[in-house]
Amino acid sequence: MSGPGSLFPEGTRALVTGASRGIGAAIAVTLAEHGCDVAVNYRSNASKAEDVARRIRSLGRKSLLLQADVSDEAQVTAMYRELRAAWGSLDVAVLNSGVTSDGHLAAMSGAKWRQVIDTNLTGTFFTAREATKLMYVTGGAIVLIASTSGVAGRAGQANYAASKAGVISLAKTLAYEVAARGIRVNVVAPGFIDTDMVKKLPAARRAHAQQSIPMGRMGTPREVAHAAAFLAGPGASYITGKVLTVDGGMIPV
Repeated sequence: MSGPGSLFPEGTRALVTGASRGIGAAIAVTLAEHGCDVAVNYRSNASKAEDVARRIRSLGRKSLLLQADVSDEAQVTAMYRELRAAWGSLDVAVLNSGVTSDGHLAAMSGAKWRQVIDTNLTGTFFTAREATKLMYVTGGAIVLIASTSGVAGRAGQANYAASKAGVISLAKTLAYEVAARGIRVNVVAPGFIDTDMVKKLPAARRAHAQQSIPMGRMGTPREVAHAAAFLAGPGASYITGKVLTVDGGMIPV
C-alpha cells in the first residue's frame, strides 16, 4: 500500500525508460517509494535492470522488466504491447533514455550525429507516441528528460543539444495536443549531474563545469528524480507544457 508520504494513489502504474542506471534508476526507485508500480526499460544491461527491479519490489511495489532499444520502432511497439498485456494500462511515463557522443560540429561525422538523434529524439518520439496511445482514454502524465544543453547549448555537444532541444519542443507540442484528454506533458532538464556519464569527463572539464554552477556543486540523480516525480504526480495537476531546469542555478531562466 502507499504510505502517508506517497505522492501517488495506490495502484499507479509507471514506465521509466533507460532505467538500469544513473538518473533513470533513481527515478524508477523514487516513483516506487512514492507508491508506483514501475516498469523498468533497459537496452542491454539486464543485470543492472534486475537490480533496480529488486529495489522496487523490496519497497512492496510491483516491477516489470522491459528490454528494448528505444531507437528501434519495432522494439518500442513490442515493449508497449508487453506492457499492455501485463498491466492493461499506464498512468505515468518518464522517458529518460539518452546517449552522448561529443565532438565539435566541424569534425562530427554523420554517424555520430545520427546515433544521438536516433536515441535521444527519435526514441523519445516513439516512446511518447506509444505512451500517449495507452493514456488516451484514461489520462496520465508524461515527463521527458531533456538537458540544459537543449535550453542554452553547450560547446562540443551539437548533436546532444539539438536532440534535447527537440525533446523540449516535442513535449510542448504534445502537451497542446493531449491536454483535453487529461494527459499532461512536462520536461525536466538536468544540468551537470554526478552520474557515470559525467564522471567520464576529464578532471579539468569537470572542475570548469562546477565553477559555472552558482550552488557550487553538481546535482545528484535523486534530485532529478524528485523533480520528475513531482511533475508526474497529482501535485502538479495544473502544470503542462513546462520545462523545469534542475541545475543549481546554472541557467538563469
